[in-house]
Amino acid sequence: MAECVFFVTCPRGVDYLLGDELRALGLEPFRNAPAGVWARGDLAGGYRACLWSRLASRVILHLEDVPAGSADGMLEATRALPWEDHIPVEGRFRVTFQGRNDEIRNTQFGAQKVKDGIVDRFRDMSGKRPSVDAAQPDVTVSARLNRGTLSLGIDLSGDSLHRRGYRIDKGQAPLRESLAAALLIRAGWPGIAAEGGDFYDPMCGSGTIVIESAMMACDMAPGRKRERWGFEGWQGHDPELWLSLRQEAERRAHEGRQRKLPAIVGHDQDSRVIATAWRNIQRAGLEGVVHVECQAIGNWHPEGEVAGHGLLLTNPPYGERLSEKKELAGLYQSLGSLALGHFRGWRLGVFTGAPEFGKSIGLRSYRKYKLFNGKLPAQLLLFEVSPDNAMTPRNPLEAGEVRPRIANPERAAMLANRLRKNRKTIGQWARRQGIDCYRLYDADMPEFAMAIDIYDGRIHVQEYAAPKTVDEKAAAERLSEALAVIPDALETDPQAIVCKQRQRQTGLNQYEKQDASGEFFTVQEHGCLLRVNLKDYLDTGLFLDHRPVRHWIQQHSGGKRFLNLFCYTGAATVHAVAGGATRSLSLDMSKTYVNWARENLALNQADPERHRVEQADCLEWLARKPGRDEVFDLIFMDPPTFSNSARMAGVLDVQKDHSDLVRQAMARLSSDGLLIFSNNFRRFRLDESLEHEFEIEEVSRDTIDRDFQRNPRIHRCWHIRHSA
Repeated sequence: MAECVFFVTCPRGVDYLLGDELRALGLEPFRNAPAGVWARGDLAGGYRACLWSRLASRVILHLEDVPAGSADGMLEATRALPWEDHIPVEGRFRVTFQGRNDEIRNTQFGAQKVKDGIVDRFRDMSGKRPSVDAAQPDVTVSARLNRGTLSLGIDLSGDSLHRRGYRIDKGQAPLRESLAAALLIRAGWPGIAAEGGDFYDPMCGSGTIVIESAMMACDMAPGRKRERWGFEGWQGHDPELWLSLRQEAERRAHEGRQRKLPAIVGHDQDSRVIATAWRNIQRAGLEGVVHVECQAIGNWHPEGEVAGHGLLLTNPPYGERLSEKKELAGLYQSLGSLALGHFRGWRLGVFTGAPEFGKSIGLRSYRKYKLFNGKLPAQLLLFEVSPDNAMTPRNPLEAGEVRPRIANPERAAMLANRLRKNRKTIGQWARRQGIDCYRLYDADMPEFAMAIDIYDGRIHVQEYAAPKTVDEKAAAERLSEALAVIPDALETDPQAIVCKQRQRQTGLNQYEKQDASGEFFTVQEHGCLLRVNLKDYLDTGLFLDHRPVRHWIQQHSGGKRFLNLFCYTGAATVHAVAGGATRSLSLDMSKTYVNWARENLALNQADPERHRVEQADCLEWLARKPGRDEVFDLIFMDPPTFSNSARMAGVLDVQKDHSDLVRQAMARLSSDGLLIFSNNFRRFRLDESLEHEFEIEEVSRDTIDRDFQRNPRIHRCWHIRHSA
């Protein structure tokens, strides 16, 4: 064969790294896909990708793109291809199928049509046909359907390439070998190893990362130990070419073991996974190169600093339950202490599905890469281990100072007087209203650009990010002054103050974790009990500006069916239940906030059978045809301004998409029902076409309570009904 086209698949987020790797293996990438790379080259390049790629999942030799507008058309187009050039007539084959369209609704049906086309081709040519064997095929045909086109090819790899052959036993939640290799490359391990640096994984589990690091250092082909390949039964296979490449790989592995190698060490506190790691190391042929032993991260104390330089890379566990998260915060702190205490001058890489724990390490990350561990979004955080990169708390109170410094006493006194005045007026108003949480101060004075909220005696300070025209040192001085006067002005303990910096938010950033304290407490609002957390998220679990909207829902939900879209922590649903809603459905795509909403409803004795909270992408849910029980009398919809979350089916832009959202929500609203539509995009303009279809009344002014009157544009709100 002359020039071939290959589609090489890989984990999501790794395609650009894979392109560089394929280029080094003699292929020429020409297009990236979300989880793969298209490349051109000869058969030797395809074989090298199978044998040497550390990042690829599969190497597919592309044969043809055929139209797939209909199932019968796809069958006929498949039938026309020369399958006898690829599959032996006495052999066995299987078809893997991905994708769907309006006619081909499941992969099993699609695979059957491709199989029928291949079988019909052989019957037409010779009257004989190969057999189908899903377990042990000689040839695997890859079929990928996308936008009416079916891409057909031969899977040269057979089994997924991440299976190197050394890992039979698995530890708990093992990391895929190809993903481990991607982490090492992103962290710069090949360059560090070439310069004589060492490697250490303090939570190595069954040893995947340490083994992959050793294979790179020894120049071992990752496919060297594999016993079966997808091309061995393929009619186009060139055994002599393959043998020469295998011999080259063996020679390079032998030479790699002879050179001076770095120290590669792994520890884990679980003796069972360490035993598994040793077996994996032996199968990989890396005895004497990798050393692992049972040792908890908090119990290992090397004598002084580790000499030289190197890479400390690990994949810590992360917990789902609150008790686990409290323990993990300490684990990450131990990792930071270990790095700063003994590995100065090294690079630290932490791959985590819970990046909020990164702050507990105590180092400033210089780079973050978004990757996926299977379907789970995760991040690789990279740090240079140096005292200069140690994080200094933004809040001076967290730094352990007795009292932050006051640079301008007169300016600080003005703020203190304003806080006392607001506490007297707004505080008395809040007590009469029966609410524990309210905004006390909202940038009343231009010198102090911050919001100060009261949560049942606790103080939540949000410093607005200073514009570029304001000197950072001056902004820090003013924050320090504010934190110095708040305790006396509000008669509170400094330890009851939580300070954050609030910047312009996009997507779901306002929901991302900031810390991992797990410190929840309960507050009251118009007779409803709600759980809040001041430390772990930028927002607290309760949008204070929507208090009047929630109260209105409480007063008008009696006997109604209530729907809460983009429900966050379900506070509006709690008010609807308190007001007598007969049933409710609350939807959010975040598992964290779905669980939080369920806890809020349970706190208020809501019947979980009648008041359900479900994890769902609201865009996807609204786009589908309503079911029988999906008609509601009162709907509350407060979507984010913008979101491109990996968990969503699409991208949400509230200005561009709100008209569709409103129409889809109205399709679920009873004839005399009401949709409350709200958002906090300052430049939002309601689509005029909606006013011709529905009865719309803007009620924004009526939804601003006394504590937000200095910021009346904090949100916009409309009541929308069906036209009479």
